[in-house]
Amino acid sequence: MKMLLDECIPKRLKAKFGTIEVYTVSEMGWSGVKNGNLMKLCVANQFDILLTIDKNMVHQQNLDRYNITVAVLNSHTSKIEELSLFIPSFLQQLPDFQKHQAYYIEK
Repeated sequence: MKMLLDECIPKRLKAKFGTIEVYTVSEMGWSGVKNGNLMKLCVANQFDILLTIDKNMVHQQNLDRYNITVAVLNSHTSKIEELSLFIPSFLQQLPDFQKHQAYYIEK
């Protein structure tokens, strides 16, 4: 499983995902890339999941076009203390994720 953390997610959150192979946008050299191009890069680089807090991404992109899952942490902040609270729910839902779909993750 290969996952990309969107720019809006602190890179320190990366350590919270156990055995999942996690990369950040900055590690990939994709800082500042717009959502549509970011989705294309994710697919081209064989990412399975794009994790974000950007609730607009789901409405701005046609997910049928991209062979990836978008997971949205339904948070009002990007503080790591808050986002960490979503990880157990994310990990619980992970086995049910389907490509071309978006999932809103609650605490």
